[in-house]
Amino acid sequence: MKSLENEILKRLRGRGRGTAACPADFLDLGSRAAVDQVLSRLVKKGTLERVDRGVYALPRVSRVLGRLSPEPEAVAQALARRGAQRLIPAGAHAANLLGLTTQVPARIEYLTDGPPRRAMIQKLPVVLKRTTTRNLATAGRASGTVIQALRFLGQKNVDEEVIQRLRSRLQEKEKAQLLQDIPLAPAWMSSVFRQVAQKSSTQP
Repeated sequence: MKSLENEILKRLRGRGRGTAACPADFLDLGSRAAVDQVLSRLVKKGTLERVDRGVYALPRVSRVLGRLSPEPEAVAQALARRGAQRLIPAGAHAANLLGLTTQVPARIEYLTDGPPRRAMIQKLPVVLKRTTTRNLATAGRASGTVIQALRFLGQKNVDEEVIQRLRSRLQEKEKAQLLQDIPLAPAWMSSVFRQVAQKSSTQP
C-alpha cells in the first residue's frame, strides 16, 4: 500500500501542483478499492485536498495567500474523467478561452453527456450542463469551443473583429477542422467558419 501511495504522489507531483485528479487516473497502479483507500488516507494526512466528491488535488501554496484550490478548469476535467464524460467549454468561458472577451466569466461552464454537476472552486462555480449528443459531436476539438463561443456572442455580434481574433488565435490545422465541421454547426456559422479559415488558403 505504501508503494501505491508513493506512485500516486509521484504521478500527481509530475503533473504539478494545482492540477486535479480522480481515482480513474490511477487504476493502472492498483485496484479501485486500494486507490480509494490511499486517496482517503492522503486527504486525512493533509497531503491531498478533496475538492469535490471523487476529485482530489495536490494543493498549491502561496506565501501570501496560503493554501490554494486547484484551477477550476482542472476540476472540470477531473469530474469528466471520473464519469468518462465528454466536455465542451460553453458560454462566457468559451468566449474567454478564445480571447473574444476580456471579461472574467462569472462561472466556468461546460456542456457534457454525463450527469449535471456543480462545484465551487476558488469561489467560482464550475458547472457541467447535460446536453445533446449532437452538441458534443465536436468535443475535444477547437471547433467545438468556437461554436459555443459564437453562440454566446450571438449572430449580430459576430463582426470582422471577432473573425480576425479567431484567425490569430487558431492554428492552421484548427482552421482546417472548422471547414470539416461546418455540417455540425448552426447554419449561420458556416460563413463565419469559412472567413476564419480563408487566410489558410490565401497564405503563400
